[in-house]
Amino acid sequence: MSHVNAALTPRARLRMARLIVDDGWPVQPAAMMFMVSPVTARKWAARYRAEGAPGMIDRSSRPRSMPTKTPREVVKRIVRVRWRRRLGPAQIAGELGMPASTVHAVLTRCRINRLSRIDRVTGEPIRRYEHDHPGALIHVDVTKFGRIPDGGGHRFVGRQQGLKHRAVTSDREGTRNARYQPHLGIGYLHTVVDDHSRVAYVEMHTDERKDTAVGVLQRAVAWFADQGVTVERVLSDNGSAYKSFAWRDACVELGIVHKRTRPYRPQTNGKIERFHRTLADGWAYARFYSSETERRAALPGWLHFYNHHRRHSAIGGPPISRLNNLPGHHT
Repeated sequence: MSHVNAALTPRARLRMARLIVDDGWPVQPAAMMFMVSPVTARKWAARYRAEGAPGMIDRSSRPRSMPTKTPREVVKRIVRVRWRRRLGPAQIAGELGMPASTVHAVLTRCRINRLSRIDRVTGEPIRRYEHDHPGALIHVDVTKFGRIPDGGGHRFVGRQQGLKHRAVTSDREGTRNARYQPHLGIGYLHTVVDDHSRVAYVEMHTDERKDTAVGVLQRAVAWFADQGVTVERVLSDNGSAYKSFAWRDACVELGIVHKRTRPYRPQTNGKIERFHRTLADGWAYARFYSSETERRAALPGWLHFYNHHRRHSAIGGPPISRLNNLPGHHT
């Protein structure tokens, strides 16, 4: 292929070939004139005789046949091991009895040489998507966090002290179960994430029933409307609340199209699943909380930080940066 510093461009090749073939120049003077070797000059002259001017254009350097190319069946075996067990080139090469360089070349050619491009659960290449404007699709889901006993949980104070705090808190609240075991309960976080901007809306509740889910949806749609975003579709999993008639009627009343993920396929709702992981790392277990009340009080502040200030790697800035003229954008 020709490049900026190439001695012969297609136009120069044609001029040189015409001097040799049409004007009868000797090969040596023509090659010296165009500063190439006589072998190169003879090659282009021969191609001009056979094909004319169209023969002067660049051609692919790919060989017509590759006798030493890795067989297709071997490639399938390499890819199968990579997908199912996520082994590295050296481990795959040891199992299949071939050079690690060959395995790495196959993985690179198949674009699965990096594990970050492979789904953790299925082993299939990750297929990413994103809707083109805010409100085109919102993701909804519920995540659960165990309540923190007064005095702090075992993650920070140790398991033994954490169990003592758990027992004292349960006795004070009268929440021991039938076996007289401490039971503090679970906090249900109903989360809503916009697909395009990743702006999040979160509410904490004591259950995940249909009436609660419907109320969260209605308030989330109103909140997004205040930000200038009109919700068009909502994507949920196959939880009972999202399969209820109440949820269906609420979507119809709000003018929203409801879509559900494929059963046992949480990757379809991957954006909100990843948000739950960020929520756990950035808020739920980020620091020591002396009580559940203290942790819940910290949620609005963290959510504001996430929406307005935390840089999102997928969009190159905070989620709010993808919405225009929002109140509090620069707070």
